[in-house]
Amino acid sequence: MQAAAGTAPRSDSKKAQVYPGSSDPKRAAFYDKISQHDMTPLWEVLKDLVTKEPKTLGVPAIWHFDRVKPLVEESGGLLTAQEAERRVLVLENPALRGQSRITNSLYAGLQLILPGEIAGAHRHTASAIRLILDGEGAYTQVDGEKTVMKYGDFVLTPNWTAHDHGNESKVPMIWLDVLDVPTVNFFETAFAEHLDDAVQNTARVDNDSTWRFGAGVLPDGTDTRMIRSPIINYPYERTRPILDRLVRTGDVDKHHGARVRYANPLNGGWSGPTMGAHLALLPQGFKGADYRSTDGTIFVCLEGKGQTRIGDETFEWSPRDVFVVPPWKTYAHKADRESVLFSISDRPAQEALGIWREMN
Repeated sequence: MQAAAGTAPRSDSKKAQVYPGSSDPKRAAFYDKISQHDMTPLWEVLKDLVTKEPKTLGVPAIWHFDRVKPLVEESGGLLTAQEAERRVLVLENPALRGQSRITNSLYAGLQLILPGEIAGAHRHTASAIRLILDGEGAYTQVDGEKTVMKYGDFVLTPNWTAHDHGNESKVPMIWLDVLDVPTVNFFETAFAEHLDDAVQNTARVDNDSTWRFGAGVLPDGTDTRMIRSPIINYPYERTRPILDRLVRTGDVDKHHGARVRYANPLNGGWSGPTMGAHLALLPQGFKGADYRSTDGTIFVCLEGKGQTRIGDETFEWSPRDVFVVPPWKTYAHKADRESVLFSISDRPAQEALGIWREMN
């Protein structure tokens, strides 16, 4: 049983951590003594707690879609959607294996849903996004709104919203899931529950929220204090032409190309409080200037072909490839031909805490 603070130490002996200063017999004895009270000397660990620059645990990595798609499809023959609940192959950062995370704060995976399948309704405190990569015609339903998904669509499942998926098309569908699960679990605030019915009784259909809130007007009486976007699906076919307009007017950033941010139409902020996404067009021949920021970022190529140099490594990408840039790693994009890159990171959470930083 744990002794209360200030009382006698536990009877079980606890060996003190060995620090550089432990070579001094007096210090070593003192460290051993305080260890019995679950204490450690700050002066021995300060350099690891407060660093001059961010130290990331993750490494750059890429998943080429043409190589991993057959593996995702193979999983469809191993177990049903009901058995898996969500049939997903998790994209694990090579330096974080076994932790189900692509960055220290984000989870990512490739989800497969076969024709005729249903992924039953549930909800959880983690927020999720879907980026559609392969196939067309499956749907997701979020809090009573049904949206049919197409290539490049950016779909939101805000935290604690009921959601289910179904595939009424004749082809398999694959999309990228990104969730803030590691962030939620860091705060130890995870909750989840299944709904009574596998499929929601849909009240609104056909991208209703996109039309209600994404046209520069708002339904009278809308509560604009909501910290996440009310839009469920940002269709690629509506967002992509905006990038062409930016290029034509010369609005091309030297680091990111012609880039737009998926926004909350109620306040102009990020689409969600913990994860934020961009869509960028890199003109043919684009050579981006070096850039780095504290938010580890997941990129997906939706069009084109190019390379991204991350630190001393260069990664070749083409449509549907997924790659990750760890926090505070210098990177630069290069486009062999006109290319479109989607990106998502934990920047909104960092900005809310006042700790986000960039260098260019």
